[in-house]
Order: sequence, then structure tokens, then C-alpha cells
Amino acid sequence: VGIAVKDGDDYRLMTGNETGIMLMNYILSCRKRNGTLPERPVAVKTIVTSEMIPRICADYGCELRNVLTGFKYIGEQILGLERAGEADRFVFGFEESYGCLIGTHARDKDAVVATMALCEAVAYYKTKGMSLWNKMIEMYERYGYWSDGVQSMTLKGKEGIEKIQNTIEKLRENVPTEIAGYKVLSARDYKLDTVKNMETGEVTGTGLPKSNVLYYDLSDSAW
Repeated sequence: VGIAVKDGDDYRLMTGNETGIMLMNYILSCRKRNGTLPERPVAVKTIVTSEMIPRICADYGCELRNVLTGFKYIGEQILGLERAGEADRFVFGFEESYGCLIGTHARDKDAVVATMALCEAVAYYKTKGMSLWNKMIEMYERYGYWSDGVQSMTLKGKEGIEKIQNTIEKLRENVPTEIAGYKVLSARDYKLDTVKNMETGEVTGTGLPKSNVLYYDLSDSAW
């Protein structure tokens, strides 16, 4: 579910990260206030989702699990908790592409429940004299300002597939030292299951299933 919120006389489109951050904070804060937050709460996000989330989870003593892109991986975490008899520990899961899941009744993004939760949040913050955007600004002031964007490139046909693979292999073999003015601190290669510290040369594992994904941790908490 995507939303636009009033900002003065104009409307502001909130990103998938912002709506997810908004809902996670709302759910954790309400359940803590109501005494219904489990003793060891668990939230799940994908590796391409905002790194603002760890700061919020730390505030509520909530364990955060990172998974590969795709809601099936979030569902897999719920299944694991269920098998351990700990399904009640799961509080929220989301990814930056506007998908959210509250509760354990589903294994895929649930727009119906997300819409209801956002409506509830709107009603609650209205009693505090705030809009969702007011709350978002308050959270940015507390946890730091984070900016995100997505750029998709489509390369068609056999030539396109080959160009994509060649580009990825070149990046895999020649790790950039800088991206958009940010220093590359570490390079994660999920296909090779490696995380290389660019300063020390130390190599560790990713801890996730293998996938043809390259991820760069940059200076100033960027990635």
C-alpha cells in the first residue's frame, strides 16, 4: 500500500521505507504502552530496506533479522518461530517495495492489514495533533535523517542478459573504492557468501542463502 500525506497545503508521497518505518514504530510503541509487546520481540526486514530500522528496534529491545529480498524469506522466519513454539515473538515484517506484514496469519505482504494499521495510526496521531508526516519528521529528528531511492534498469533480450551478467562480474572482480563520493568500507557478495572489509582485507560470511547480489557498505551509514 502506498500513501500520500498532507504537508501544509501540499501532499507528500511517502516511500515504502517510510510507511514501513512508520508502522513498525507505531506497533512497537503501542504494544509496549499496552503491555502486549512480547519479551523477546522479533522484526524482519530485507537487506535492501532502510538501515534506520536497527535504531528503532534498539529502542524497544526488538531483535531485527535481515533476509534476502522477497517476502518468502520473511515468511520463512515466521515459520521458524512457529516450529520453535515462539510465533508470538513476531511483531512486524516489511520490505522497501511497499510490502508489510503484521501478525503470523499470512506469509506474504498484506495490503488489507497494512491499510487498516495506517488508518489506525492516522487516527491515533490525530489525537496528538499530528499528521503522519509530522510523526515522520519527529522520527527523523530522533534517529537521524535517511534518504532512499530506487533506480531500475531494464536490458532486454539475450544481449541484455549478457550485459547484466558481464557488469556484475566486472564489479565482483574489481570492487569499487568509492561510490557517489562515499568510501566503500566493505563489500558483500551474496553469491560467493563473502563480506570483505576493504580496510583490513578480512573476509567473513554473509550468513544468508546464496544469491547473485552485490551490496556495498559505505561511509556515513550509506549503502
